[in-house]
Amino acid sequence: MRTHVQSRSLVEAWPALAGLSAVFLFEMLDNSILNVALPTIGRELSASATTLQWVTGVYSVVFGGLMLAFGALADRIGRRKVMLTGLVLLGAASLATMFVTVAWQLIAVRALMGIAAAMTTPGSLALAFRLFDDDVLRVHATTLISTVGLVGLAIGPTAGGLALAVAPWQALLLVNVPVATLAFLGIRAGIPADDPAGLHRDPIDVAGAALGTATIVLTLLAPTFFVEAGTASALPWVVAAAALIAGICFIRREKTARHPLLDLTLIARPLVSGGLALKGAATLATAGLGYLVTLHLQFGLGWTPAQAALGMLPQVVVLIGGGALVTPLITRAGLTKAAWLGACAVVCGLAVYTAFGGLGYVWIAVALALVAVGMRVVGVVAGTNVMRGLPSNRTTIGAALVDTAGEVTTGIGIALSGTILALVFPGALTAAQQSAGFQHAITYAGLALTLLSAALVGFGILRGRK
Repeated sequence: MRTHVQSRSLVEAWPALAGLSAVFLFEMLDNSILNVALPTIGRELSASATTLQWVTGVYSVVFGGLMLAFGALADRIGRRKVMLTGLVLLGAASLATMFVTVAWQLIAVRALMGIAAAMTTPGSLALAFRLFDDDVLRVHATTLISTVGLVGLAIGPTAGGLALAVAPWQALLLVNVPVATLAFLGIRAGIPADDPAGLHRDPIDVAGAALGTATIVLTLLAPTFFVEAGTASALPWVVAAAALIAGICFIRREKTARHPLLDLTLIARPLVSGGLALKGAATLATAGLGYLVTLHLQFGLGWTPAQAALGMLPQVVVLIGGGALVTPLITRAGLTKAAWLGACAVVCGLAVYTAFGGLGYVWIAVALALVAVGMRVVGVVAGTNVMRGLPSNRTTIGAALVDTAGEVTTGIGIALSGTILALVFPGALTAAQQSAGFQHAITYAGLALTLLSAALVGFGILRGRK
């Protein structure tokens, strides 16, 4: 078996970086490119709006729910092995799209893709971290990988729309086949098999894995139910309560298990808990602000969907181009302070939107740019800090924690925004244009996001000082 040899430059590691970039491209491209095809899928498969929601939602729920379990498994049997297996599953599930004839089959395919994503995505950060022994090179590699994914996120809807003009909707999922192939070949050629000395042999905590998965799945489902069913319905409250009970049981299990799935003492480490808090603040802000601005532009200002899409360009441009700021900032401030500055930019962006968003689009654009530049920095640096704070044989579950924090806080950001809008402005959104009530609702939702994000940033900075 080959042992792990760390690369001395990005050029030397190009096959591995190409493979890992393809993995992140799949994660970013998947839902964004599929969303444009939902009306077509609905017509051809006679699917209801609820069914279409599950076409996209089941992927996110399965993906988020299984990341911790597969992260723990990868740290035991090999990160490269789990990732390559996940890429094979991704290619097979994508090919199965050709045989879909009814909606439930597409939902099943999407669930398999969610499993594949849970097997591959945490490993991309863990393997990128292990390619180098220098933190600057690690940041360079992570920045490169994330930039490729963000380009996919930006061009996905446009590319999908153009493809639908000449090809069936299945083509949008079949594109995963060459992406998975590129990733498989790059990782197999560029990353050696895991050194057994870098793995650990503790038995898998099956009960902990089941409770952890249930906690995350229910946590991801609750925000959707709050937005759709409203706070007057019992369903979202029941799901939220079940998530809380499952979470308490999971914590108790991990504290008492001889070989826990997730050693909670690792999360208590300052770099880990601080990095997770900053990552959560950034994803909460990005998702919540994106949700509010999309509604604000279309229903508050009366913009068309095409105009609203153009109105989001400041966020897209900064997310893609902001990678150039990461290395100079780290060089001047260091990893930890760079993460703090990025997180503070996120909070400032939310504050600008809350205070001045009602005065015109210019302030909305400033807010989008501030949150995007903060997210760009935090997305790279916070994950690296979490990896730095963990033992070398726990890096994949650490990466899974980072991704899980992002998934959960994304759902919370959207749910919090949607719930406050529904409470403060209970009327139809079509009547929101030039409405003082709608603007008040937007302001209250922005304030809630700002305060929650600021609390997470404050906690992250305090932990980082220890």
